[in-house]
Amino acid sequence: MSDLSLLLQAVPGIPLINLGDDLANTIFNAMSENQLEFLDNDVIVIAQKIVSKAEGRIIDLATVSPGKEALHIARETDKDPRQVELILRESNEVLRCKEGVIIVEHRSGIVMANAGIDHSNVSDAQDKELVTLLPEDVNISATNLRNDLQLLSSKKLGVIINDSIGRAWRVGTVGIALGSSGVLPLKDLRGAVDLFGNVLRVSETADADALASAACILMGEADDGTPVVLVRGHQLAHTDENANVLVRNKDDDLFR
Repeated sequence: MSDLSLLLQAVPGIPLINLGDDLANTIFNAMSENQLEFLDNDVIVIAQKIVSKAEGRIIDLATVSPGKEALHIARETDKDPRQVELILRESNEVLRCKEGVIIVEHRSGIVMANAGIDHSNVSDAQDKELVTLLPEDVNISATNLRNDLQLLSSKKLGVIINDSIGRAWRVGTVGIALGSSGVLPLKDLRGAVDLFGNVLRVSETADADALASAACILMGEADDGTPVVLVRGHQLAHTDENANVLVRNKDDDLFR
């Protein structure tokens, strides 16, 4: 019997996150309060939303003045023109539009709906209409969190910042790694052989996305309140690569 195993554990007790909160310290304290310990090679998957909140990536729509292009796209998609304006600011280009959705290439290079701008799980203050944007550089955010958590725990860790995303060909959303640090994002199996001795020629596995998606099952998408998941059993690789390597080259993207 194989001794391979993978454990995923939602970290309870993460409070609502606000601007300026020390996210690494919050996660470390929640682990300690629940008698959970970090071990070497643990991976911590963190929901993008709480990273954005801690970094102040929250905008009041009342402060946004939509331009001409935003007004045009808003009419075409039946979306709030102020949110459309933010989508345009956060994107390299608009790829597709239809009622209710705008598909863009985000500034990070990731193709996604509405530039990741979201109103869900954001508590509106009085007289404010708040939405969250993705972190300025989600891989830097992952690296900073990893460094802080390693310092607090004295363990070798990996960090993934995840979010849910729709996919071509398939219905429904799955989690992806928007940013990562200390985790090999893409495993290249080309040149290896299968069980029958055949040489693999195109096989690459998106391990960071797989872990991000698995964590989403525990995080949920609504009022679950579990934005941090501990993953144990994944062997970390010594790598300086981050989730940027998972973004398909534009010239190889058959949907553009």
